[in-house]
Amino acid sequence: MKTGIVMEGGAMRGLFTAGVIDVLLEKGLTNFDGAIGVSAGACFGCNIKSGQHGRTVRYNLRYCQDWRYASVRSLRETGDLYGSDFCYKQIPTVLDPFDTEAFVKNPMEFYVVATDLETGKPVYHKLYDGLNSDLKWIQASASMPLAARTIEIGKWKLVDGGVADSIPLKFMEKKGFDKNVVVLTQPRNFVKKPNRALPAIRIAYKAYPDFVQRVETRHVHYNEETEYVKEREAAGKCFVICPPEPLGIKQVCHDPMEIVRVYEIGRKVMFERLDEMREFMRK
Repeated sequence: MKTGIVMEGGAMRGLFTAGVIDVLLEKGLTNFDGAIGVSAGACFGCNIKSGQHGRTVRYNLRYCQDWRYASVRSLRETGDLYGSDFCYKQIPTVLDPFDTEAFVKNPMEFYVVATDLETGKPVYHKLYDGLNSDLKWIQASASMPLAARTIEIGKWKLVDGGVADSIPLKFMEKKGFDKNVVVLTQPRNFVKKPNRALPAIRIAYKAYPDFVQRVETRHVHYNEETEYVKEREAAGKCFVICPPEPLGIKQVCHDPMEIVRVYEIGRKVMFERLDEMREFMRK
């Protein structure tokens, strides 16, 4: 039996996931055979494989008020709400280095998902060394429509993986991970509604009709995925960790107190569910 962990995105809601991961690291409960992260779930979730406790909340607190990290100014000057050079080069290689050696040594398979702009379909990629190519795939997974430039890798033009596959539990099951922990950043009763930015997306991406169609129906696919997660949970095939209520944090957050608040919710929920998760993993 192979175990996996699935980490949803959600911009700064991903700090909830960071709190969950740090508790798992503290308790030695990170020996999953595989993992997949979507958008913020990839950016923050990769630290579970490198074993870097506290790294996500540390650099978010340190740079949340730096315009190069995330700001309208960054969007205006670089084309990315979350600055490409600062977030995917300066931080992981210089300012708060990503432990690529530990990442490679850990046998856990780590996947990310991005959305193919040409087809609107998901593209899954296995990370290998946490270096330049991997960082590009993580960036692609987190490149939100309208808020980030398209990332070109090989034959693909890629944007936010959450558009095509927000909760890739089925992908993990197809890869042979038959017992999965699913970390959601929305509460259990959350129902996604149509994207309010659809008019702007239709204009900005008019050359990519399949992608636009996927955005138009994203809420339908997302709600189907959450129903599937509930079915698998009821069948004892997955264990769900999620916030008890909406996290209420903006996509960009410059307030350190808000960052700590959401991170601590993740820690609290995980501490409360530790015994249940241990039991689930033992079965």
